[in-house]
Amino acid sequence: MCKHQPPCPPADAADRDAAHLVAHYPEQGWSLLCNGVLIFEDTGELLPDGQAIAPRRPLVAQGATA
Repeated sequence: MCKHQPPCPPADAADRDAAHLVAHYPEQGWSLLCNGVLIFEDTGELLPDGQAIAPRRPLVAQGATA
């Protein structure tokens, strides 16, 4: 899918989120990378093979205010 040089990381690589953005739909909360990975605004991911990756949100310390 990726035609960039150097090529973007494949969907099964640890750094898959470094791939180029192909489509961005912030109003729907998702984006498509050129390696076929769908990334969601909650940091969850859906890989091209259908595998879901749980969100990786930072933990908030108890008693902390935003």
